[in-house]
Amino acid sequence: MKTNRWITLLSVALLFALLMTSTSCAKKVSGEDLMKGIDSQEVQVPENYSDEDLQAALSFSLLLFQKSLEEKNTLLSPVSILSAMGMTGNGALENTRTQMEEVFGMKMEDLNNLLYLYRKSLPDKEKLKIHVANSIWFKEGGAIDVEEEFLQTNANYYDASIYRAPFDEATLKDINLWVKEKTKEMIPEILDEIPEDAVMYLINALAFEGEWQDVYSEDQIQDGIFKNSSGVEETVQMMRNEEFLYLENEDTVGFMKPYAEGEYVFVALLPKDENQTIGDYVTSLTGEDLYELLSTVESTSVFTMMPKFKTEYKVELSEVFKSMGIKDAFDADLANLRALGTSPIGNLYISRVLHKTFIDVNERGTKAGAVTAVEVVAESAGPMEPKIVNLDRPFAYMIVDRQSNLPLFIGTTESVNP
Repeated sequence: MKTNRWITLLSVALLFALLMTSTSCAKKVSGEDLMKGIDSQEVQVPENYSDEDLQAALSFSLLLFQKSLEEKNTLLSPVSILSAMGMTGNGALENTRTQMEEVFGMKMEDLNNLLYLYRKSLPDKEKLKIHVANSIWFKEGGAIDVEEEFLQTNANYYDASIYRAPFDEATLKDINLWVKEKTKEMIPEILDEIPEDAVMYLINALAFEGEWQDVYSEDQIQDGIFKNSSGVEETVQMMRNEEFLYLENEDTVGFMKPYAEGEYVFVALLPKDENQTIGDYVTSLTGEDLYELLSTVESTSVFTMMPKFKTEYKVELSEVFKSMGIKDAFDADLANLRALGTSPIGNLYISRVLHKTFIDVNERGTKAGAVTAVEVVAESAGPMEPKIVNLDRPFAYMIVDRQSNLPLFIGTTESVNP
């Protein structure tokens, strides 16, 4: 009887909502670098995103989050997950590929183009940095024969580092070290062990470092009450400020708070119905509604109150993807990943999709930003009272690229002090 060999997708996402100054030294990986001699080739991609692909990506992100929701603080990075799945999808054929494309809402070629354009647009500025790294690890010793075209495609579109390694304790240490470095040491490891049957790991690591455009001064931070999803009142540090990007539709009130440079924003969404759970609210959203809400922001004064909060989250997503319609890729008999490679031992299939995230939202900013924030507050007096959005109960949030409305992160806060 043949033994199937399986692969695992690792998606490690870090969001740290203030600019970190710590650095780490790169360590040498003991595995063989398979990208030696394989240079990234120039690819022909559209100049801009297509609206159809952006709406598909947003709809996928929302559905993925809805399927993953738990009755606790939940946080996903759709971009990180799409990147790991996209690299894998380049090795899928026939029905396995078709199912993936149907769930993504676009052809693999279009997903490659979308993520390539997104990666190339990422800011690397003093107060706003987004780091994306991809790597693929193969087991040495003839456990898998890799297709060169698969490597080339992922080099071209994902700038992936690719290693052949023994999959022993040294490899385990190397993978976790790679993750630690690419997430600025905020996520120290993703793997506890490497199972004997594992032959491949496809990893995306993403780190967001952004300072607020208008930061909070000390007098804007006061103790407040947050009523969590269990009805328990928690004492929290509430950050108060006037913002100027207001969101509202029939079911939602919210606001956008820009990060430095204004390219990315923190989006806070609060159900109008105070008796509606945040889970029910998120489940009721559609991709079209969310796209319209983000695209019709109102430039008006809104007084906001938001708690400082921090969340660490991890999840295994294989059952979620099966429920969304990607079934064959996880089936040892039905998976067709032959465009990725073959194994003399058995058929290749995806065993697990591991995802780990971190977020820390607080008041940090620069001195110049602090002065600007004080000036904004001082200049806000006028004949019209601002609208009010008070995040004193469970809320949803996103980190969004304003150009594309592509969500880098989607989360819910059920409790500030879990």
